[in-house]
Amino acid sequence: MTFVLGNQTIFPPVLLAPLAGITDVPFRNLVQSFGAGLVVSEMVASHEMVQKKPGVRERAELGFGIDSTSVQIAGCDAYWMAEAARMIEANGAKIIDINMGCPAKKVTSGQSGSALMRTPDFALQLVVAVVQATSLDVTLKMRLGWDDSSLNAPLIAKRAESAGVRMVTVHGRTRCQFYKGAADWQAIGRVKRAVSIPVIANGDIVDVTSARQALQQSGADGVMVGRGAQGAPWRLAEISSALYGTPAPKIPKGAALAHLILQHHQDIVDFYGGTLGLKNARKHLGWYLDGLQVAPELRQSLLRSFDLSEIHELIWRAVEAPSTAGVAA
Repeated sequence: MTFVLGNQTIFPPVLLAPLAGITDVPFRNLVQSFGAGLVVSEMVASHEMVQKKPGVRERAELGFGIDSTSVQIAGCDAYWMAEAARMIEANGAKIIDINMGCPAKKVTSGQSGSALMRTPDFALQLVVAVVQATSLDVTLKMRLGWDDSSLNAPLIAKRAESAGVRMVTVHGRTRCQFYKGAADWQAIGRVKRAVSIPVIANGDIVDVTSARQALQQSGADGVMVGRGAQGAPWRLAEISSALYGTPAPKIPKGAALAHLILQHHQDIVDFYGGTLGLKNARKHLGWYLDGLQVAPELRQSLLRSFDLSEIHELIWRAVEAPSTAGVAA
């Protein structure tokens, strides 16, 4: 399964979801090194992007000019959304994604993210503003609706397609579900049947089995993986190999895994600098440790240390000499 967005051919149709505080440049680069059809930047507020006039660091952070990378924007004002789109294009981006799916209260309270699904007419004004402001391909990420009484994703997707949106990603939950319960992949199928543009299934897709089931139940053109890639940057390539016949990734173990974790950790520290980098790296270290049998004491020491040399030594201990005491809670 292959589809084209502008000058880019999206294959394999296994995409990395935008995750705030997670899908930064170091993580996206690592996932892409294994193989991914498309990765999406962390969401950025449109008005903040324009008002702060991003420099070199911000451009790198968003992935301007990097192939197979989409820049996601959010907002509730057509002027700022359009201005952000123009700025993104001027900085060399390839694809712009509109966020209509974030369920976080701090986002929806400002009438952005999934709150836009409560006001389809207004939401479409923003979509039109972005599409008309840029020659780039514009995509849309959303949920099934605000709640179970307003499952309007098919309608919004159809109207977005008419406005010029080239691809839609649907998380199979409503906003009011947040991340509770199970994603409804069959409901994504209603969106797929409503439009002719590619539809990507998202939500609870964490491995080959769930990806296959999501595609079967939704009829979608591809899948988007979020949490499933945490601590397993090879996961997208693993799914791609099983479903689309791409080369199987060499999943690192032992010394190879230690080297990968060490390099990822160093990349985070180099990108953010010093203390901030060490703090931001902890969540990734925690996810890697979840896949290992590590004694609670070692886990705590590793996640609390601010000494880079000590952290590197503890990573080797965690990977090469796991304890039989069990995985830490």
